[in-house]
Amino acid sequence: MTRAHSDIDVRPITEAELPEWLRAVNTGFLRATTVTEKELEARRERFEASRYIGAFDGGRCVATFRSFAQEVTAVGGTPVAADAISAVTVTATHRRRGLLTRMMSQDLAAAKDRGDTVATLIAAEYPIYGRYGFGPATSATEWTVDVPRTGLDRHRAGPDGGGRIDLVDAEEVRKLGPELHDRVRGAVPGVVSRGEWWWRLNTGAVRVDPKWTEPFYAVYRAADGEVEGLVVYEVDDKWGDAKQPQDTATVRDLLAATPAAERALWGYLCSIDWVTRVKSGQRAPDDLLPLLLPDARAARITSTADWLWVRILDVVRALEVRAYEGAGSLVLQVADRAGLAGGRYRLEASEQGASCTPTTESAELALDVGDLARLWLGDESVARLVALGRVREERAGAALVADALLRTSRRPWCPDMF
Repeated sequence: MTRAHSDIDVRPITEAELPEWLRAVNTGFLRATTVTEKELEARRERFEASRYIGAFDGGRCVATFRSFAQEVTAVGGTPVAADAISAVTVTATHRRRGLLTRMMSQDLAAAKDRGDTVATLIAAEYPIYGRYGFGPATSATEWTVDVPRTGLDRHRAGPDGGGRIDLVDAEEVRKLGPELHDRVRGAVPGVVSRGEWWWRLNTGAVRVDPKWTEPFYAVYRAADGEVEGLVVYEVDDKWGDAKQPQDTATVRDLLAATPAAERALWGYLCSIDWVTRVKSGQRAPDDLLPLLLPDARAARITSTADWLWVRILDVVRALEVRAYEGAGSLVLQVADRAGLAGGRYRLEASEQGASCTPTTESAELALDVGDLARLWLGDESVARLVALGRVREERAGAALVADALLRTSRRPWCPDMF
């Protein structure tokens, strides 16, 4: 007998229910449902009772939801408080019962009460999250580099300008990585914070994924010895006919605080013996990689898709905290079916700063809160959204003003999955 929707209990879980919750997470992501003691131990380190939500049909967890504190870099480099959402599943036997809506509503209301400016997530499927006010705010592109075609000299001594590449171990990465990452995220909108647990997890000090394998780590040091870049990569073992190596180096993470570091790290990857292909991992769509190569066609796009999704919770804070490359004003009518961030706002912006205030003036642009999220990090065109019917121009020429204010000279980027 099927239970009524109201009979399914949606609530924060207790620590004792964590094994059952993790079993449901694994079921939802089509993984082996067995929960190991190591996984439990690692998850208990980060357990926050109020931010792990489960839907229970009897004693069985049939839907899961988790959020955690995060910062995301706004245009101009200021970090803002974000409610990062992860581990969202609904078991196939309990779809179309409003369970995700109930979990999402609870979490976003709590995030609003905490004073978070935005919520963030990485969407496994595109159509799900728009109805909750999220919009795709960054994209990611992966290139596959045909190393022999690049035109790079694979036998040159090393980076130019007195810098050098050093192989390091996981322990050193845990020491050097956080400071380098903070430098990068202060310069690139869309980059999210990484806490100590992230560095432990991604260097093998914490093991959650049983398939995790030890990668290689290399850092770029400038002539003065300062670490300006880090690459984490793995290499397969493939040989062709006549004993010809055909290995692929796959980048797990590449951070560069300077163009020199970026150039040096890609050059290093393309110079490793036996490596004939380099897979870039998820990069910004306007990454320097292809144009760093003498033959840019050696870098072929193998995937490109939406990446970080954002949900605006505080319009005033979101628009005031970011930087602007020009000056202008707009009156925005923001629709929000959840009632969390809707209203009419006047934005006054310049290179010196911005103010955003509620107003009763006539709107110049009307848009949904999800489309405001698309625009917030500077990656989307207002004119394109007007052409699509997603944004409505209430005053002729308002879209051009908005694009001049909101677009950025470089595209935002989020390097992380969470």
